[in-house]
Amino acid sequence: GFHAGDPAGILRTLKVAAQRGVAIGAHVSYPDRVGFGRRDMDIASADLIADVVYQIGALQGLATTVGATVSYVKPHGALYNRIAVDPVQGAAVIEAIQSIDPSLVLVGLANAPIIAQARAAGLKTIAEAYADRAYTKEGRLVSRREPGAVLHEPSRIAERMVQLVLHGTLEAIDGSAIRVEAQSICVHGDSPGAVAIAREVRRRLEAEGVSVSPFIRPRGVSRSAR
Repeated sequence: GFHAGDPAGILRTLKVAAQRGVAIGAHVSYPDRVGFGRRDMDIASADLIADVVYQIGALQGLATTVGATVSYVKPHGALYNRIAVDPVQGAAVIEAIQSIDPSLVLVGLANAPIIAQARAAGLKTIAEAYADRAYTKEGRLVSRREPGAVLHEPSRIAERMVQLVLHGTLEAIDGSAIRVEAQSICVHGDSPGAVAIAREVRRRLEAEGVSVSPFIRPRGVSRSAR
């Protein structure tokens, strides 16, 4: 996305994903490399549509060279949070996806209006919950600028995800219980101990008899992918 990375690094990652049968998604963002895409932006719809189409198209082109296909779109950082509640920017992202490939799945924040908005427009969606982030009582993510916004302890995180999957609830930062309906769980790859967190979440879920599987299967991965 516009927030980080380079074509060579993306291509290396795509090769590994294709070889291992991992579904590929476009992580589109605001044009904010300095802020790692985590700064909110007021941007005209026409510009946002073009930015999102550009990023998806670039990834599609690179994926083609390794015999793979982009399957879904998950906006990054501030754009993800903005479209969750902003129908204007949400509509721009939806239009961008529909214009380049309407079969792409949009991944968005569980319980946020963007999920219903995208479905109403004809897109397939996946509602996502965050393992390593705290929630407000309204069901939104606590700002990273606030204390306690990012969770780090694998056992605590895993316990929260068991509660989510088995009972459909999470404890908000103020101690209240909130309903969350999600089909996917996210662990931030740049969080310290991300691999340990993901392993513990999976271990605890499977110990409870929960089957863990990808929310989408890879599309068009060639057996001869280099």
